[in-house]
Amino acid sequence: MKMLAWISGNIATILICAALIAMVAAVIAGMVRDRKKGKASCGCGCAKCPMNGSCHPGK
Repeated sequence: MKMLAWISGNIATILICAALIAMVAAVIAGMVRDRKKGKASCGCGCAKCPMNGSCHPGK
């Protein structure tokens, strides 16, 4: 009974935390998907990157 009272007292916090966790998971999944496609994670080209050639060795 105490657990049910705690959940009902904190439902807003629980829902906000669940939404934030879902958003972070979606961002990470998108980054992983982009990385597998070979896209740069910073949004710019690799020409002026100091790590040029090491993060995309096949290019």
